Amino acid sequence: MALMTAQEYVESLRKLNTRVYMFGEKIENWVDHPMIRPSINCVAMTYALAQDPQYADLMTVKSSLTGHTINRFTHLHQSTEDLINKVKMQRLLGQKTASCFQRCVGMDAFNAVFSTTYEIDEKYGTRYHENFKKFLTFVQDNDLTVDGAMTDPKGDRSKAPSQQADPDMYVHVVERRADGIVVCGAKCHQTGSINSHWHIFMPTISMGEADKDWAVSFACPTDAEGMYMIYGRQSCDTRKLEEDASIDVGNAKFGGQEALVVLDHVFIPNEYIFLNGEYEFAGMMVERFAGYHRQSYGGCKVGVGDTLIGAAALAAEYNGVEKASAVKDKLIEMIHLNETLYCCGIACSSQGFRTKAGNYQIDLLLANVCKQNVTRFPYEIVRLAEDIAGGLVVTMPSQKDFHSDTVVGRNGETIGEICNKFFATREGVSTEDRQRILRFIENLCLGAAAVGYRTESMHGAGSPQAQRIMIARQGNLQAKKQLAKDIAGIEQVQD
Repeated sequence: MALMTAQEYVESLRKLNTRVYMFGEKIENWVDHPMIRPSINCVAMTYALAQDPQYADLMTVKSSLTGHTINRFTHLHQSTEDLINKVKMQRLLGQKTASCFQRCVGMDAFNAVFSTTYEIDEKYGTRYHENFKKFLTFVQDNDLTVDGAMTDPKGDRSKAPSQQADPDMYVHVVERRADGIVVCGAKCHQTGSINSHWHIFMPTISMGEADKDWAVSFACPTDAEGMYMIYGRQSCDTRKLEEDASIDVGNAKFGGQEALVVLDHVFIPNEYIFLNGEYEFAGMMVERFAGYHRQSYGGCKVGVGDTLIGAAALAAEYNGVEKASAVKDKLIEMIHLNETLYCCGIACSSQGFRTKAGNYQIDLLLANVCKQNVTRFPYEIVRLAEDIAGGLVVTMPSQKDFHSDTVVGRNGETIGEICNKFFATREGVSTEDRQRILRFIENLCLGAAAVGYRTESMHGAGSPQAQRIMIARQGNLQAKKQLAKDIAGIEQVQD
């Protein structure tokens, strides 16, 4: 099949019987719901750019499984060049949407599950790898969006999955049949889950023998019987429901999406199972997925950062302070921080290596360094953007006030006229343009998009401490100590 267009993608979602709940009610037409549609538009952009000849080399690639032209979001990385192009693609999409475009988790899951299933089969003689290759061929041929589902609710985090008072705190097998398994549980914070055609479920932590029923990975259609989603709230999200609020929303066309995905006795046929009790491979799958996803943040967050830096520069220009040395220095620092994140994404990609299965994996140490920087730098970029933009970002009257014809002034002035008078800025810049750029900054720093740019930068792909643990494991401190001993002339003491 040919690559889907953006419109074909949107229409394909209408054919699904995805069960979506929001504010305590079932949403029947979730595709056109004003709170959900901006996130669908973001995913649609991954399809639109793949149709654009200008971006064909970045957005599309030849499949290693079929030889057909496919969207890079469904690709198994075949070289360090592929890994680098992944990061470049993600930066491009961040620049085009200033939001989370949601397909990265699926792409990262593909590559982690592909290499892990190969090694499970190598040890146990299972057929998980063949199952996965057939599934991914189906995904590539139909140009599907697949969500990578990893994060369990976890319950009491001091206890392993098998020790939880409620076994559903981690996704687990409740019944094994000749033709498949039945699973229960949930996945939290699921980016783009509602907008996906299928899901790949993976373990979220390393596991022991007692946890083998929780050591499970599988693919599942988004509208499978027994599967449903509860939509997650975002800051300022109900602005999208207001009339005459397109400016107040800050980014009216694009947005992110997260949900709680619940599995209530969902049947998974054998052909879609990729891990089923081989608990010692749970940690491998987690580590590889996390590495790929930490690499991803060196692209997507950088692209969004580009838009925020541009907005801050415009705010300075609109305020008439763009030539002030202090403002210039802040913008330089924002660029420096943003490009440092990009350097990390490119570095861990360029140092990638071939797995036993044949696809390429990033340098795990450098990927964790990349994500550790992402937990910090966007927060500083946001702080500087708010510094440059000024307090009006959080005190500006509503869009309706600027358009109001209610008379309040002594000389018959309306609320709209008063707002446009007192919030005017330098000559040649309309009050509305100033409104638009300040609301856009608010959206990224404090509003709905802050979910993806700020808090996701902190906790997505693992919290800061998760990266520090991996850096400690992979930093090879003993070798560094030996380097110092060699140069300092310290002999190894023999016992």
